[in-house]
Amino acid sequence: MEELSCRGWSGKSIPGVHLTKPSDSYCFLGRAAGGIGNGPDPLRHFRFSTRDREFLVTNTAPSTADAHAAPGAGEFAARAHQIAKVYGKGDAQVVALDSVTVGIPRGRFTAIMGPSGSGKSTLMHCMAGLDSVDSGEVYIGDTELTRLRDKQLTRLRRDKIGFIFQAFNLVPTLTAIENITLPMDIAGRKPDREWLDAVIDTVGLRPRLKHRPTELSGGQQQRVACARALAAQPEIIFADEPTGNLDSRSGAEVLGFLRDSVRRMGQTIVMVTHDPSAAAYADQVLFLTDGQIVDTMTQPTADRVLERMKGFETGPRAGAGVPAGARGGSGFQGGQEPGVAAR
Repeated sequence: MEELSCRGWSGKSIPGVHLTKPSDSYCFLGRAAGGIGNGPDPLRHFRFSTRDREFLVTNTAPSTADAHAAPGAGEFAARAHQIAKVYGKGDAQVVALDSVTVGIPRGRFTAIMGPSGSGKSTLMHCMAGLDSVDSGEVYIGDTELTRLRDKQLTRLRRDKIGFIFQAFNLVPTLTAIENITLPMDIAGRKPDREWLDAVIDTVGLRPRLKHRPTELSGGQQQRVACARALAAQPEIIFADEPTGNLDSRSGAEVLGFLRDSVRRMGQTIVMVTHDPSAAAYADQVLFLTDGQIVDTMTQPTADRVLERMKGFETGPRAGAGVPAGARGGSGFQGGQEPGVAAR
């Protein structure tokens, strides 16, 4: 028997079998194995035979179950190990995150979904260093956030993390190009002109660079926000409901851009969303409920995600999720019509 390794199931030629793109090879291996599970640790090993040889294929792509690996594990742009977050005390105590362990693979588009109050926004905020954890460890690359002082954490967020918010968060007195380069200007860094030009062309903003936010449509403002996040070449971008304030057409344009930035530029993106059609643009979806990751889905479609979401309760159990006053209005409600056209 010969042992072969296929990173991400892609691009490996084997005598008698050619694994081309992830969807083809993954489906082939899944069918042969009798189906792919939806758990946090997908199919890892599989034996198959050609006419005259037998092989053992090992999937070495990172999975959420690998997140407890050593701090130097380079497969993940961000990792959390056994993190917990609790709001309030006594009868008012609310468990937002309950011993969550997860890894975000580099160069992938990951969506986080769950019912309202499930903890998805809290998870993103803790992994991005916008909120602290009560216990556990959070890493961006090899850097453990939970050990950093405030100034160190501020510098790390500025230099290594990009943010895209539902409300755009553009400075109204600055032009589009000034908003895009603002984080680098604050840091005293000159932008890489070649990279900046590529980002601007990718989002299609060149004719609007001298316009202020009030002179731009909602979709154009969100594209400025996307370009701002990408321009500094961060290790990872966190997007919190990036299409929440957009119409379906503008939302689809922004999601298409985010997906292209992963595929063409190698960016790593984590997106919190309540919209199954938005999640369908991602490479994988993590599902949260009651402050825990309960399922994952690769190669998502809007229909598959919607069907999975229907299996969750529309509200959290007592003592789970974030307090009502801390929640956004982005929780999924059963039967809600998706607001963004599926890919």
